Amino acid sequence: MLVRQCVVAGQFYPGSAGECRAEVKACLAQAASLSTSREYRQAFQRIQGGIVPHAGWMCSGAVAAGAFEVLATDTSIETYVLFGAVHRLLSPLGAVYAGSAWRSPLGEVAVDQTLAEAALQGSSLLTYDPDSHDLEHSIEVQIPFVQHLAPSAKILPIMVPPVASAHEIGRAVAEQVDRLGRKAVFVGSSDLTHYGPRYHFTPKGSGAAALHWAKDVNDRRLIDKILRLEADQIVGEAMTHHNACGSGAIAATLAACVQMGADHAELLQHTTSCEVLAERLGHSTDAVGYAGIIVGRSAS
Repeated sequence: MLVRQCVVAGQFYPGSAGECRAEVKACLAQAASLSTSREYRQAFQRIQGGIVPHAGWMCSGAVAAGAFEVLATDTSIETYVLFGAVHRLLSPLGAVYAGSAWRSPLGEVAVDQTLAEAALQGSSLLTYDPDSHDLEHSIEVQIPFVQHLAPSAKILPIMVPPVASAHEIGRAVAEQVDRLGRKAVFVGSSDLTHYGPRYHFTPKGSGAAALHWAKDVNDRRLIDKILRLEADQIVGEAMTHHNACGSGAIAATLAACVQMGADHAELLQHTTSCEVLAERLGHSTDAVGYAGIIVGRSAS
C-alpha cells in the first residue's frame, strides 16, 4: 500500500494532530473575519473549484482556508482534485499520484484511485509518477483543510508543470470526472508574484511603491485573467510577467472547471506576505502574493 508521507509538517504548518487541527480552525476563523462563505456561495448555482495559495500557513493559511470553506459548503463532493505547482522536478507531463492515500498530522486521506486510473488511461498528457510528489509542498499544505472540512472526501493529487498544454491536462481530467459521474471540485495551488531581492525579481526597484506594484499591477494582471477564465493564457502570462509559481496548476483548474460548466469566478481575498506579516516583522523588501478565488456556474 503506497502512502505519501507528510514532509513539510512542522515547517509550513503544525506537525502534531492537536496543533494542526487548532491551526486549521484558527485559519478558518481568520478567514471568516474577512468574508463569509455564504455570501460567495450564493453567487453560484454550482461551484466547480478554486485557486488557493501554498505558503506557510502563517502567511497564507487564512486565504486558503477561506476558499476551502466555500468549496466545502457542497457536502456532496466525493473527490477533491488537487492540481499542484511544480517547484523541484520539471516534466512536461502531469504527475498523477495514484497510490492509496496521503498522510497528514490529521491522519490519512484516501486517493480516488478509480479516477486516477481513468485519467491516466484517458490522456497521454498524464503520467503515473508518485516519486515527483515526495518533496513537493504545494499539495501537501492543502490536505488538512480537506480533511477537516470534508472528512469523507477522497483526493486526487496531480502536479502540473508550467507548460503550454497545462490547460489540456485539466480538461482531460475533467472529462474523466464527467465520464465516471464523479462529484468533484478542482483546486489549483499557486502563489502569485515573488517580489524582492530574495527572489531576484525587482523590476520596479525596492520600497513600498515597488511592493504595491507587485500586488496591484503584476498580481492583478494574472488575477484578471483567472476571473475571465482564460485558461489557455495563464502559463504564457506567468512566464512573461513572473506572477505565479503554479501557472500550470491554475491553467489546469480553470480548464477543468470550464469543462464542467463554469462561467464565473469570484475573488475572495488578495493579499501578500508583506501585508500579513507587517505587524510581526515590520517593513520588508520582499513579498509574495496570495489569492483565494472560487470558480463555478453563476447563479444569475
